[in-house]
Amino acid sequence: MKVLRYTIIFKEEPEGGYTAIVPSLPGCVTYGKTLAKAKEMALDAIAGYLASLKKHSDPVPSDDSVFFTTVNIRKQKDSYSYA
Repeated sequence: MKVLRYTIIFKEEPEGGYTAIVPSLPGCVTYGKTLAKAKEMALDAIAGYLASLKKHSDPVPSDDSVFFTTVNIRKQKDSYSYA
């Protein structure tokens, strides 16, 4: 059994809830009222997306060789710099 790895980005929405985005699967975006529900919805969306790829004999991407990081940018008056 092969295990595939996917990065999910959760974005808190101003009106409440969370949007979940799976960057390696273009268009794979879902929503949940709570973080737990957004994760559940994302897992379901990934499973459906992969099933569609298989049905159409398309290649299945994964995040096995993807590295993720964040950076801090400092805002100073009218300019930005690395923190």
